[in-house]
Amino acid sequence: MTLLKKFEEFVQSGVVKTQSPDPERARSLLKEAEEQEVFFRKVVESLSFEHVLPNFVIGTCYDVMMETIRARMYVDGVKSKDSHEAEVAYLRNLGFSEQDVLFMNDVRYFRNGIKYYGKILDKEYAKKVKSFFDKMYPLLSKKAKENLH
Repeated sequence: MTLLKKFEEFVQSGVVKTQSPDPERARSLLKEAEEQEVFFRKVVESLSFEHVLPNFVIGTCYDVMMETIRARMYVDGVKSKDSHEAEVAYLRNLGFSEQDVLFMNDVRYFRNGIKYYGKILDKEYAKKVKSFFDKMYPLLSKKAKENLH
């Protein structure tokens, strides 16, 4: 697992800024994440997991979780300047285990390989990511909706 700075370090360096909470933006991100999650489940259900491309699984799971983390950050009045690392580090502030934070950071790293370097990942890793997603997404969604009026 790759090392990841503390969220406060991203704040101190100016990568993360505080702002007024933005519940409307949070709701919009949550709606998008929910729609993607429903679509993802329908694809996996209709094709069966074995026939879904690993990169699609990894990328979609990652995107849905990141949108949900960002939604919570908007609720809390913090915003990252295009740093997915900072957003992943925010999971610690939400009470997730170090193991979960580091696994999510690894997913971030491998997803960047897919998106920017044309990496093709295998089904075994996709299964791990989907299992992680199945566990994390409901928890993230619940946390994102806390204090959202």
